[in-house]
Amino acid sequence: MAVTDPAAPARQDASGPTATGGAARPEDSRATDPAHRGAGAQAEDPEGPRERMNRRWNELLQETRVAQTGVQILFGFLLSVAFTAGFRELGTIDRTIYVTTVVLGAAATGSLIAPVSIHRFLAGQSMKDELVETAHKLMMFGMVLLALTIGSTLLLILRVVLPGIVAEVLVAGVMLYFGVCWYALPLWLRRRASRDEKA
Repeated sequence: MAVTDPAAPARQDASGPTATGGAARPEDSRATDPAHRGAGAQAEDPEGPRERMNRRWNELLQETRVAQTGVQILFGFLLSVAFTAGFRELGTIDRTIYVTTVVLGAAATGSLIAPVSIHRFLAGQSMKDELVETAHKLMMFGMVLLALTIGSTLLLILRVVLPGIVAEVLVAGVMLYFGVCWYALPLWLRRRASRDEKA
């Protein structure tokens, strides 16, 4: 009488597909790979309007922090100039430039901090679209005011250090460089990207 081992079927079942010489298929490993699952989920679930607005708002906050740091340091320096001994020796033109620079710095500070105040007043009102668009416009206007503040500050300092028209020429060159880096270059990149998409 042949004696059968009752544990044999159990061992065969436990061994799975590899017992019959079959190897695991690549698509099976990809199906269980979190990276592939994430890529597939990203392709199937594109960024929605709500996620896009949240991303734009977070980007605005990061950009505002960078600009706020610069304008606050510059504005603090401008306020301290009026209390120095050499300030009394400035002429009428230099005093006018100083007052204009301080006003521009204050306006730039207000524009760059305004999105935080608007967000605090509109929090919980389901107005994220309006908040992002308004903050974007204030940020752009604040950057223009910041560039003018930097130019005026540079003019005020160089007029004391350099004689003649040299100060005005240097300030004009710096402001031209700012215009190219801050405005002309981004607009050119956006236009080039639009042409690439159409092509």
